[in-house]
Amino acid sequence: MHAGVQDLYSLWVKKGGSEPVMVDLKTWLEDMTLNMIVRMVAGKRYFGCGSVSSEDTDEARQCKKAIAKFFHLIGIFTVSDAFPTLTWFDLQGHEKKMKRTGSELDVILERWIENHKQQRNDSGTKENNDSDFIDVMLSLAEQGKLSHLQYDADTSIKSTCLALILGGSDTTASTLTWAIALLLNNKEMLKKAQDEIDLQVGTDRNVEDSDIENLVYLQAIIKETLRLYPAGPLLGPREALENCTVAGYNVSRGKRLIVNVWKIQRDPKVYMEPNEFRPERFITGEAKEFDVRGKNFELIPFGSGRRSCPGSSLALQVLHLGLARFLHSFEVKTILDLPVDMSESPGLTIPKATPFEVLISPRLEKQLFV
Repeated sequence: MHAGVQDLYSLWVKKGGSEPVMVDLKTWLEDMTLNMIVRMVAGKRYFGCGSVSSEDTDEARQCKKAIAKFFHLIGIFTVSDAFPTLTWFDLQGHEKKMKRTGSELDVILERWIENHKQQRNDSGTKENNDSDFIDVMLSLAEQGKLSHLQYDADTSIKSTCLALILGGSDTTASTLTWAIALLLNNKEMLKKAQDEIDLQVGTDRNVEDSDIENLVYLQAIIKETLRLYPAGPLLGPREALENCTVAGYNVSRGKRLIVNVWKIQRDPKVYMEPNEFRPERFITGEAKEFDVRGKNFELIPFGSGRRSCPGSSLALQVLHLGLARFLHSFEVKTILDLPVDMSESPGLTIPKATPFEVLISPRLEKQLFV
């Protein structure tokens, strides 16, 4: 995360280092979150300053493009959704596109695994020096601890890595994008958030994980963003294991149900002015006791129960620290002080439809960006 902030500061310096510079914040957030998850999974850094090879840069663009296509394709309406008998015809060509996208991601993952195997063979390193997730999985495979799985070790490793990357990159970047966009459209709340960080952290050091528990207003901002723009507006399908009644409707065994999180979290019976951005509701308002981890069914951005998002803890850590570091490190405003366009795109998540170009300048001393 510090490397991502360094990249923004370096851009400001390259542009003269005196006036605010324009950046596409949506792109920067996507690059930063993809960097973080790929670093954990494969030990690679894709974007930014430093020693990033042209080969890795090309691979990064391919990976980012494939992820974007994945979330678009999995969230759009297909004719076969309404008429399952037409599935075989692939009338809109979506299945063909899905297979092509899957192949593109598979090639990248296969390359990562082969590179890791080669490095381990060249160095003679086994499980005693597992530097990233792929190394850990390869060590488990060598110990025979993946032999009970349905598929071979390489396939299991690729599918697990893909789940981590898809679940931890686009969704987190989208939430941070909406959080900053909402703050820019509510400047008094932006100032309040920065004032809280300055009070609790000061301006002579960077924000750390340990500071987040003291940033009550910032936590409320993340909750309110997840309420208005949940990363998955519809939860994954659930199958009724027995006949039941849901909201007065009789649901027979075997039928599939989809939970509309977006609708639940904008229920006027629960939230005052449900379509308004009001972080205070989670501090002193009607939602002050609500938790985002599924304990309160009025707020379930990560789902609830055994099938809730397994990466919620990591997501919240990145969301809180990412927003805090950005707001602490930079002054940010829109071009000509115009309001941010809040148009949404179709897809599994709720991506922002338009570029997010803003002006930034550093708030802290130079040494804190080194």
